[in-house]
Amino acid sequence: MDDSYRLWRVRKTVQQILRDRGYIIHLENVDKSFKDFKEEFSTPGLGAQRYQAIDRSKLTLLTAKADDMFEQIFVFFPEDKKLSVANIEKFHDKMKSSDVKRAILVLRQPDNNTTKEISPQASRAIDALVPHGFIIEKFKENELLINITEHTLVPEHRPLLDSQKTDLLKKYKLRDTQLPRIKSSDPVARYYGLQRGQVVKIIRPSETAGRYVTYRLVV
Repeated sequence: MDDSYRLWRVRKTVQQILRDRGYIIHLENVDKSFKDFKEEFSTPGLGAQRYQAIDRSKLTLLTAKADDMFEQIFVFFPEDKKLSVANIEKFHDKMKSSDVKRAILVLRQPDNNTTKEISPQASRAIDALVPHGFIIEKFKENELLINITEHTLVPEHRPLLDSQKTDLLKKYKLRDTQLPRIKSSDPVARYYGLQRGQVVKIIRPSETAGRYVTYRLVV
């Protein structure tokens, strides 16, 4: 698949993720055509070649929650094909200077199947930031070529607010540990950026009741 076309699809899915998480995303950006995408983000070509490669640094996104302008998120498209600790430190510095606590890294497609997109040390550096209030999520490009929530077999997921979780547990006289579980590594949990301890409402169609609702604790 052409790299420009891949990035167009990936960035479209990323914006859908942000929109579904409640961040401000303008429809015209989600629906941007491939032609307009290349015109905006490609480096100028020479002679008959109108466009060269996509400039990944231009793909960076920064937006805020619709109901809380102080809750912001970055999306970075790193140029390096394998991220190191130095890369993570650079992104963390950008987050700190911008007072942004959350980010998504879109990891480049490696040259071969044996190469990892991020070093183990860099992954540990990301984990070490969590106690300090910084969350950096990692998605591979291949994971973002389609929007998994649009698949007919994926039921509707609605993350609950903390207050909604409290009301739910009080209503049914439960502890959260008594709820069925969903792993934070589940593809849909990752789509919504769910963290351990959150509760998600899952709505499935039912032939008898119209719909069937369950709640799951993220672990």
